[in-house]
Amino acid sequence: MTLPEFFGCTFIAFGPPFALFVFTIANDPVRIIILIAAAFFWLLSLLLSSLLWFAIIPLRDVLAFGVFFSVVFQECFRYIIYRILRSTEQGLQAVAEDTRVTDNKHILSYVSGLGFGIISGMFALVNVLADMSGPGTMGLKSGTELFFVTSAAQALSIILLHTFWSVIFFNACDTNNYLHIAYVIGSHLFVSLLTLLNASELYTATLLTNYIITILTGLLAFRVAGGTSRSFKKFVTCQ
Repeated sequence: MTLPEFFGCTFIAFGPPFALFVFTIANDPVRIIILIAAAFFWLLSLLLSSLLWFAIIPLRDVLAFGVFFSVVFQECFRYIIYRILRSTEQGLQAVAEDTRVTDNKHILSYVSGLGFGIISGMFALVNVLADMSGPGTMGLKSGTELFFVTSAAQALSIILLHTFWSVIFFNACDTNNYLHIAYVIGSHLFVSLLTLLNASELYTATLLTNYIITILTGLLAFRVAGGTSRSFKKFVTCQ
């Protein structure tokens, strides 16, 4: 049962993001480059937060400390990539085959957010998937068998959240909407700290709260990108 569980959890976490990549990014070289660049910036944020954690020895065992500064560095690099993309829009327009990449600024934020999310989900889940592939076990350290499925579902949540957060954050920086910026940072910190409850196996509470925030953030990103109930209805009915 280890391999079926491995592939099942892999598809839960990375199936929807892979579909988004195939249908919205894979055919455009510029979008692929932006996605990879965003993933690289997330890795830089991870490197800096790891160095800080390593340097401050007394707080190494305080997980909340590492989580807090990890979120801070991630949001700093989200802003850095925002500034880079906005300053290079003319260059992108010159080389992009699809002019919508620069004409619609939300596409840039969506692609960079998906890059952030995919690499974040990979780092969150890759070790769990490695343990999941075998030998057979009911959980890590005699824990519940729900640990693996919960980890996969939370990885999917954080991938989607990063995508939504970037759409909201980029638009907020364009319009000086500090309330939305505060929401992105605050919800990111809250969701990250919420995962600490998994040590107590409070999976129902963490997953339910995670997905409520994911849905609300997705609705906000939809409105920020110009979506309306009418446009959503046309999308559902394929009009």
